[in-house]
Amino acid sequence: MTYCLGIKTEAGLVLASDSRTNAGIDQVDTCRKLHTFVTPGERVFVILSSGSLSITQSVITLLDEEFARGQGLASAVNFYAAARCVGGHVRKVAELDRTALERDGIGFNINLIVGGQIRGEEHHLYLIYPQGNPLRATVESPFLQIGESKYGRPILDRGVRHHETTLEEATKYALLSIDSTMRSNMAVGPPIDIVAYAPDEFDLRRRARLTASDPRLTELRSHWESELRRVIQSLPSVKLP
Repeated sequence: MTYCLGIKTEAGLVLASDSRTNAGIDQVDTCRKLHTFVTPGERVFVILSSGSLSITQSVITLLDEEFARGQGLASAVNFYAAARCVGGHVRKVAELDRTALERDGIGFNINLIVGGQIRGEEHHLYLIYPQGNPLRATVESPFLQIGESKYGRPILDRGVRHHETTLEEATKYALLSIDSTMRSNMAVGPPIDIVAYAPDEFDLRRRARLTASDPRLTELRSHWESELRRVIQSLPSVKLP
């Protein structure tokens, strides 16, 4: 299983993912689900992936090959065109593999989050469905999730605000959202890959890979849990008959 999320506020973008691909009883594998495409000073894209690893690898490989030739994401005229480019490759891989997969009872399973910026535009965040069509994050809905999303959503719903949340705060929300998911579902696990992007940087200078024992993660987790218990104790009493 997988959990990835992207947050878009006026202050920028935060994108994060877990790294667990198989949580069986006797085998746990990890694989990077955060992929980057950068032309310094001009454009930057971060893609998060969930679903079938083989399908994801095919789509990312096609995007990589195009980008190296200066095509695809490297030449998209705007971010919507970039999102459509990613969706087009999802459709292309579907044409190659969907029939064979479904013949053996395997669904065509892939979802992607694409965030970043092209010079001349604001920063953007999109979700790409298995059919290749894009959905854009908005002021009213400033975050997107793919994979095992239910455990990490409540903190985002209650806390993230497009006009108010700073980049540092969005980073904390993202890490706590993933940590809460890991706590409740063993199919989601570390390391956590995370990127924070401020508008017009056109580089990825703020990024990290956090293991389960990383002091930045353990301190955040410990403080969050202790503060949560403290707040519960301070809440008004609930009188029951």
